Amino acid sequence: MSKIRVYELAKILDKNNKELLDILGNLGIEVKSHMSSIDTETAQLVEDALSGTEGTSDGQEKKKEERQLIKTEIYEVSQGATVKAVAQLIGITPAEAVKTLIAGGLMVPANGPVDGKILKVLEDEYDVVLTMACDEEAEEDDSCTVIKRPKYSGDHLEARPPIVTVMGHVDHGKTTLLDFIRETNITAREAGGITQHIGASTVEQNGKKIVFLDTPGHEAFTAMRARGAQATDISILVVAADDGVMPQTREAINHAKAAGVPIIVAINKIDKPAAKPDRVRQQLSDVGLAPEEWGGSTIMVEVSAKSGEGIPQLLEMILLVAEMEELKADPTVKPKGIVVEAKLDKGKGPVATILVQEGTLCKGDILLFGTTCGKIRAMIDSEGNTIDCAGPSTPVEILGLTAVPQPGEVFESIESERCARGIISDREQEQRSALQGGARKMSLEDLYSQLKEGDIPQLNLLLKSDVQGSGEALAAALEKMTTSEVGINMVHRGVGRIAESDVMLASASNAVIIGFNVRPDPNAKKIAEAEGVQIRLYDIIYDAIDDVKAALEGLLKPTIRQNILGQAEIRQIIKVPKAGKIAGCYVLEGVVRRNARARIIRGGVVLWDGSLANLRRFKDEAREVAAGYECGISLSNYQDFAEGDIIEVYEIVEEKRHLD
Repeated sequence: MSKIRVYELAKILDKNNKELLDILGNLGIEVKSHMSSIDTETAQLVEDALSGTEGTSDGQEKKKEERQLIKTEIYEVSQGATVKAVAQLIGITPAEAVKTLIAGGLMVPANGPVDGKILKVLEDEYDVVLTMACDEEAEEDDSCTVIKRPKYSGDHLEARPPIVTVMGHVDHGKTTLLDFIRETNITAREAGGITQHIGASTVEQNGKKIVFLDTPGHEAFTAMRARGAQATDISILVVAADDGVMPQTREAINHAKAAGVPIIVAINKIDKPAAKPDRVRQQLSDVGLAPEEWGGSTIMVEVSAKSGEGIPQLLEMILLVAEMEELKADPTVKPKGIVVEAKLDKGKGPVATILVQEGTLCKGDILLFGTTCGKIRAMIDSEGNTIDCAGPSTPVEILGLTAVPQPGEVFESIESERCARGIISDREQEQRSALQGGARKMSLEDLYSQLKEGDIPQLNLLLKSDVQGSGEALAAALEKMTTSEVGINMVHRGVGRIAESDVMLASASNAVIIGFNVRPDPNAKKIAEAEGVQIRLYDIIYDAIDDVKAALEGLLKPTIRQNILGQAEIRQIIKVPKAGKIAGCYVLEGVVRRNARARIIRGGVVLWDGSLANLRRFKDEAREVAAGYECGISLSNYQDFAEGDIIEVYEIVEEKRHLD
């Protein structure tokens, strides 16, 4: 009797895997996952059960509506996202979004958080569907729907290579895994052994291409990981068998779930003595990724990135999942895609690594991005070869743009450079108008708030980095350290070498220049020395964050604390001619120290607070008197004390504070 896999039957019946598994369960047919096989008689039983409903006009109408919904642009908005982030997500400028919201009666700045009302206004204006991401508490809630990625449309759909994102915790072996697959050695070139850029590369397995995006694993690169998940079809989650599930592992899972992409788990470092792959499976099951061998639906492959064990099986699983997903695109439509990374090269000018998602991009095409445009002068593939055309799912590096685009921006082909420049100019004008239109009269409360904010010490920074993604991630990590008492003011952020203009701007704004994987040119260095501008250079993100944190802690006001030194009881009042009263005391506990502060306590009530004027032991002056000894104490400008009063001696201590 012939067999058929569940996912193959799902495609035939136009159902997704989960729906079909539910139907099989209702029919009393037990299967472990969508990879399981069933006989043709069982398949016929399922088809018979579905007949009579799918063929009705209502059923056809429902299918039609579902197909239309898939073609609608659906965007996943993360919890706590700002208006600026949502604007970039749907391909408009922040100024356009602010202007739209103002027209809709909502006074919200570009850095303000979004809510349901804001999303509704943007949905209506730009004909998109915006949905808020599930938070961690709602991950297991059935009402929290995972959004499916929109499928590409066209009349000439063809199979395309899968775009695979490698995600996971720092130092779990993501780049080493890709090194083995690509037979390169990128890890050795990365500072500190951690990946700080997004790389795109193409590999071939069994005559089929797979496109890999390597995303950094350090927590500062959250935005870069999120960007990688938005552009991907399949997510490879790398988990070290000797380390298990870590914070960034969970974060990567959330990004993949939010993007609605299937997850394949690569349990790495299985060749280590401390490796416990079953423990990793258990931890992943606890966060909602149950392995297939345990009755779940998540494919898990044990691999060793160093020896290559399990790598062929991992690639086979990628191709299998890609086949199940039916990844297709039309190479004949107008080319569109997304910016993966961008930088300013000294010799080449603005350089962008882009991913073509549909259509065919050719040398000479004019592209329009969100913030820039340009005519493609040259295209370089992932192997460094100059090419003339790039089809769907092809990562390429392009030259010829007028400025450096922002990573995550979408691009499209346009008729002429003049038209593109006009659109960019209109967008800039709208941004200026929106900012002016958004101004409103200041209230007393606003004035008071700003005056209070003016008292906050600010650390002014000017950040230059080698690529946009690294600068964006580092800036986000630094700005997160702002508190109610100290703040970071990012005067400027850019890519490329540290130039004279950067030094002059830093001098005018009293800022420190942070250079990440860049160096100052000779003239800039001379001017910095002359102007007294500090330039700090880094190639590892941890070091930059630690130094800026230390500088911020130096701006914090110290904690003022009272340190109680001791207590003495007044047992005799001694009157001295011309000197007034002296308290004859017995030190009960601690120590009484000369020049310390003191307070008089009578019946538990503080009568006076000041400082000691003099401290004597018999007739001699004493520096301090310990518990169990008698002494004479005179107080500064106070003599209204009595026998039985307690003199509490203390000192003021300033303690340096630290950021949490």
